[in-house]
Amino acid sequence: MIGVDQIGQIRRAFFEQRRAIKEISRDLRVSRTTVRKVIRGREIEFKYERGVQPAPRLGEWVEILTEILEKEANLPRRERRSTQRLFEELRGRGYDGAHDSVHRFVKSWRDERARVPAQAFVPMSFAPGEAYQFDWSHETIALQGLPLTIKAAHMKLSHSRMPFVRAYFRETQELVFDAHDKAFLFYGGVCRRGIYDNMKTAVEAIFLGRARQYNRRFLRMCSHHLVEPVACTPASGWEKGQVENQVGNLRDQLFRPKPRVKSLAELNAWLEDQCIALAKRTKHPEFKDRTIWEVFQDERASLMELRGPFDGFVEKAVRASTTCLIMVDRNRYSVDARAAGRMVLVRSHAGRIVVLLGDEVVADHPRHFQRDQTIYDPWHYLPVLVRKPGALRNGAPFKDWALPPALTQVRAKLKIHADGDRQFVKVLGAVLVHGLAAVEAACAEALEAGIASGDVILTVLARQRQPVAAPSIATPDALHLKIEPVADCGRYDSIRKVA
Repeated sequence: MIGVDQIGQIRRAFFEQRRAIKEISRDLRVSRTTVRKVIRGREIEFKYERGVQPAPRLGEWVEILTEILEKEANLPRRERRSTQRLFEELRGRGYDGAHDSVHRFVKSWRDERARVPAQAFVPMSFAPGEAYQFDWSHETIALQGLPLTIKAAHMKLSHSRMPFVRAYFRETQELVFDAHDKAFLFYGGVCRRGIYDNMKTAVEAIFLGRARQYNRRFLRMCSHHLVEPVACTPASGWEKGQVENQVGNLRDQLFRPKPRVKSLAELNAWLEDQCIALAKRTKHPEFKDRTIWEVFQDERASLMELRGPFDGFVEKAVRASTTCLIMVDRNRYSVDARAAGRMVLVRSHAGRIVVLLGDEVVADHPRHFQRDQTIYDPWHYLPVLVRKPGALRNGAPFKDWALPPALTQVRAKLKIHADGDRQFVKVLGAVLVHGLAAVEAACAEALEAGIASGDVILTVLARQRQPVAAPSIATPDALHLKIEPVADCGRYDSIRKVA
């Protein structure tokens, strides 16, 4: 195929320069047939158009490829495989043709499907403070240099279009509650309605029409914030199209390329800053002369007042093992030795794991989201250690035990003695009676005196528990006797003689 410039050269060489066809063909390196077509015709541009493309190498694979494409047609665009991936799958099944054949067929199939008339929608309009939309997305980040898929909670105010994004390791119910708390705090208020899809953490059953059976704790969260929940019709994402669009737009602007962070807290702080920056530079789709941030500032006055965070935890009854451990989300957490072998109530918060035995808290740990971790609190095992002091040296909870400075020094000095571990366990056992602060002070006093002995430390503690002598009362001068009685023991002898 020749270009427009070559056509011009041929026409000038023949009509103006009077050169022969053979000479033009040789100099411009085009066939004589092409030269004759240019001279005899009036075309100023030649386009190559392929007729029916034969598929001798694709042949029987057309049916298999069509089946694959039909299965993926309803998937989100980012989840559909590229022609290269489809080609690789066919090669794995025995296809020996070229990639171009697969590419042309896939492109033709998708173009044909795209010609189907698009579904029509009704534009939505919301008053200030009327509603927000909520959804989740899965994104990829680099956490401490390693790729990781996180869950991003998205919220968007329907009037101002103000976005909010927060990253989590999971999308469980307690994290849904936390995402709402953080979003409302970010906005400085609450909308009257919340629009959701039928996520399992909110909706337990779908009935005819708009009727839904919401999760009880989800309703408690909505009641706390005075929000009326509204669930979309199944497979009708357009009913919360604003947040659906936000997921795609913010993926391109915030998660491509992958953010590189050291912690999730760092990522969330960055995401909040980016949401504000985007709102300040993005024009509002309805109020063209104003930014999203400017419209949001006006909408704030219409938001309901914050009522504080919702105590959004998920409860579950479990039995503590004889090693004082419970299992939560494939991680093990220690509990106080009193709870060993007993049923306890575990409350999973967004950032903490709290364990109750009756009404008493027997464990409170920061929540871990990595799998197969064991989180110890060595103080939970102190009653067991008092009975079994030999466990101090090799017990898993006591490895890398971060003790207060004075206790650490005493432990180091006692290690040189044959019964050092036993003495130190006696000192630790005193914490159950006197408290950690008192034991730490007694250790500091013993070290200051240059004596690191378990018995000495216990003696100091016992002395500290003795009651303080009452101070002497000063007698006023008016109460002093002018003539004080004289002690005369001789009178007792006179009494005896009389007897």
